[in-house]
Amino acid sequence: ATTAAPLAMTKHKKSVFVMIFIAIILISATWKQQAAFFETLDTNQLLDQLYNVPLLDAVNDIMRDTSSSWNNPIEQPRNALQKRKMTKATSDVNTQASSSSSSKPLNIVLFYADDWRFDTLGAAGNPVVKTPVLDQLAKDGMLFRENCVTTSVCWISRATLHTGMYLARHKFETLGKGRKVNGTNRRWETPTNETIYALLKHHAGYHVGHAGKLGLWLDIDNHKNMDFFVNEDGWHYSERKGKMWHITEKNTHDAMTFLRGRPRHKPFFLNVGYFATHAVDGNPAQYLPQSSSMKMYGNGTVIPIPVTGTEEAWNKMPYFFGQNNEGRTRWRWRFDEPTKHQSMMKNYYRMATEVDTSVGTLLKELEKQGVLNHTLIIFTTDNGNFHAEHGLADKWYPHQKSIKVPLII
Repeated sequence: ATTAAPLAMTKHKKSVFVMIFIAIILISATWKQQAAFFETLDTNQLLDQLYNVPLLDAVNDIMRDTSSSWNNPIEQPRNALQKRKMTKATSDVNTQASSSSSSKPLNIVLFYADDWRFDTLGAAGNPVVKTPVLDQLAKDGMLFRENCVTTSVCWISRATLHTGMYLARHKFETLGKGRKVNGTNRRWETPTNETIYALLKHHAGYHVGHAGKLGLWLDIDNHKNMDFFVNEDGWHYSERKGKMWHITEKNTHDAMTFLRGRPRHKPFFLNVGYFATHAVDGNPAQYLPQSSSMKMYGNGTVIPIPVTGTEEAWNKMPYFFGQNNEGRTRWRWRFDEPTKHQSMMKNYYRMATEVDTSVGTLLKELEKQGVLNHTLIIFTTDNGNFHAEHGLADKWYPHQKSIKVPLII
């Protein structure tokens, strides 16, 4: 998407918006959906759809039709676009008479959680976790069930988010350091004026904010390229100015500060970078939810042990998975005893439900401000997580539980 020079637009903000839209398709769709989308892609038509009908309607129409069983995988989405053309032709008068706000670029709110795998959602079929807000978003929008990261490491996924590039291109291999060349850490190699924040702020005219985990451990001209920037990472409880915060509470508070303080005449982009459901590395408790959440997932709740969460499955792993493997080490921190497994997973789910509640709070604020229906809502995460599958914990390896992540638009 970032090399789509033939899309030569007359306005920077339109080209940036189209790039984001195409990137979502590239990241999220199956190959059949991608092929069908680009087969029918016409730049002017795409812009027409983005700016004259709700974006979610366009995405839903294309994806709903291309997700069904096709006799001809190209004709189906082409027909969907033809249907939309016909619908548009009969409603041009209504479109032109609509409020002036409909001609503005959509606001964008990205809810970006941490260490949250694809099935930590009720909408994805999880019978235990409670995520009613995200489940409703999935119902109202689109839940992508085959969304994967290429490299299941948090800072690599985040560098991809910020740059639109895979690891092979952005080369941010090591947290805070980047790749090493001739003994020297190259740190951040992508020009900072080419990140998603910089493009939206300086070229598309957005008011840009970040609240939560940036996840790079270095500066990418944050205050130059963002109108609002608060970076919170690596903790679950911390005292700030005499107040004890849980990090999800702080993420919500900071996001709310951005939403209430933004200029009303500009479109806005906000990345809410939740640290949950990431563990606190080195803390024996690992997952520390809010005290008000402890009543959830009580003694009557039993977390199923994964089918591959056995010693037998671990022994079938390749020889280089030794006992000192980091995934195995963290399995001992969390899952080496049945009671520990129950406790850890219940706290993990409590933190997931806390994020779900936070999303609901921020959506209500958007509704209160009258901009919810003109805002593109995205929920996704940086990588999945082993919950004892194959005798492992955390991420890194290319199993489905590690690379497959939720995506709701």
